[in-house]
Amino acid sequence: MAGGLGLLAGRQALAGGRAGAVTGPAPDRSRWNARDPALRKAAQLGQSALEARDVAEEEKLLTQLIGQFDGAQYRGREWYGDILGRAYGDRGNARARQGKLKAALGDYDASIERAPWAADPVLNKGVALEAMGDFPGAIECYEEVLEANPSDPAGWNNLGNAKLGMGDWAGAARGYDEAARLAPQFSFSRCNYAIALYQGAEDDAAVTKTLQSLTRKYPNFDDPHAALTAILWDAGERDKAEDEWLRVEDPRYGDIAWLVKERRWPTRLTAAMARFIAKA
Repeated sequence: MAGGLGLLAGRQALAGGRAGAVTGPAPDRSRWNARDPALRKAAQLGQSALEARDVAEEEKLLTQLIGQFDGAQYRGREWYGDILGRAYGDRGNARARQGKLKAALGDYDASIERAPWAADPVLNKGVALEAMGDFPGAIECYEEVLEANPSDPAGWNNLGNAKLGMGDWAGAARGYDEAARLAPQFSFSRCNYAIALYQGAEDDAAVTKTLQSLTRKYPNFDDPHAALTAILWDAGERDKAEDEWLRVEDPRYGDIAWLVKERRWPTRLTAAMARFIAKA
């Protein structure tokens, strides 16, 4: 969600796990009756939603699908759980993108009920809870995803986000480190790992080395440049800090309110950036 941190999944990952979420086998689609007119119509609506011109139209089409096919006459059909589970999950995503978080939570719960084998609605419920400030609830969701699939990088990344929100810097660093190890392309995870270490007063030299490695690998990635700016300034390396700042193109990194509310930098780094901006 905010600041590109919470990963809203669109995967429909499959696994086994705790009772109540991410349990049971995935459906065998080869057993579906492809000539079932209800299935064909539901699938057509679902595809139209994926191709919608905007998120409002996507929500409307998914609502139409749910209203038409989430009825008692369809609940015994082999495709019901998969099709309706996806429809509710996708509508939850569409609503979350519009800021309708409470409605999104209801959709994720409905998706979990209909498709308990799918990890994504559990992950996305965690993202919504996190955005609402319910970090313990988000952590519970992410831990359910990881119990089902310990190699899920999105689960580890989002667990890091929620742990950061709780002030658990070591837990946040572990989540981000696992995410970056499992999916090296998650450059935000590696950057957040360094930021969590910095907040936890770990070896600042190691933090700086991690961020510098990111700036070399991703020279156009603003986040490590901005973080280095603040860290180097506070370390008294003023010329190096100014040099890093010249490489930051996104003006939002100069807005402390955005860093706190949207990018969600922790307090130590935010305070360092505020001192840099004030040239104090």
